[in-house]
Amino acid sequence: MAKWLSAYYEDNIKLAADIIKKGGLVAFPTETVYGLGANALDKLAVAKIFEVKNRPDFDPLIVHICRKEDVFLYADQIEDDVEKLIDHFWPGPLTIVVPKKDIIPSIVTAGNTTVALRMPKNNVALKLIEFAGVPIAAPSANPFGYISPTSAFQVADTIGDKIDCILDGGKCQFGLESTVVMVKEGKIFLLRPGALEIEKIEKLLGKNIEFYKEENILSPGQIKKHYSPQKEMILIKPVINQEKIDYKATIEKLYRVLEEKSIDYKDIFLLLPSYDFVVNEGFGVVDYFSISYDLKDIASNLFEKIYLADKSDKNVIVVVGVKKEGLGLSIMNRLEKACNYEF
Repeated sequence: MAKWLSAYYEDNIKLAADIIKKGGLVAFPTETVYGLGANALDKLAVAKIFEVKNRPDFDPLIVHICRKEDVFLYADQIEDDVEKLIDHFWPGPLTIVVPKKDIIPSIVTAGNTTVALRMPKNNVALKLIEFAGVPIAAPSANPFGYISPTSAFQVADTIGDKIDCILDGGKCQFGLESTVVMVKEGKIFLLRPGALEIEKIEKLLGKNIEFYKEENILSPGQIKKHYSPQKEMILIKPVINQEKIDYKATIEKLYRVLEEKSIDYKDIFLLLPSYDFVVNEGFGVVDYFSISYDLKDIASNLFEKIYLADKSDKNVIVVVGVKKEGLGLSIMNRLEKACNYEF
């Protein structure tokens, strides 16, 4: 079992950094989700990440740094818009894909000539990188394709017996992975929606983000099926009337779908965005991502609630979604990738 260290003590962060230096694997907190970190410049250490997660080698990793200026150590070329993004949003939940220097091993980038770089906004993560003295390659600290962990407990439950150390920094702030973008020839492409709303990026740069549609995978989060529980999960998309969610119509839709699929209500773990969605009694479990319809709260609790539903004694998880605006775009991205069926 992994060594469990509280990140409250700086000496423990230094111990975890020593493990990174020696080629080991450390699960550590960021503001988004827990990452599974290794020395990004050590091919053998990075290979352990793929082995532990059972991650396909065509799926690149994000390289985490602790200073803005370190981007010039690993990026071969920086466009003006990239510098604007770094100055404004780093440290923070934004990953930027840039041309890489040869110092970054090809295993990190899945053979691509680009690398995904990020400076996290989490003091534990920043100190870990600083004390290790190397950039840290890190995907989410979970088996590939499973629900991303937002607590040290979730990490321990899924891969705790396969890694060297878990650095416990409490619950993650945002609960969603970083937003991933690429600037190319003056255009900005969205590779993965995440904890930073794309509207903020568009406002800063004064241009619209285009969705990346090429088949080549340049960053995490581009695979169709992902973030999934082991149990069957059904997504109910909200009914939108006059650009607002119609709570009553959405719940009526929920009941219609469940009747069509002939699912016993007592076998359902129902997850609702907020208490604005009113259902009758009879469900096995009913839980909520937020009290009022607050997208930040919904995002923060999303993976944790789905994880708890997956560990419950109910066989079917039913989730009611949100409107695709602001963080809602990222939330629905995760739910659509995680579910078995959507209606």
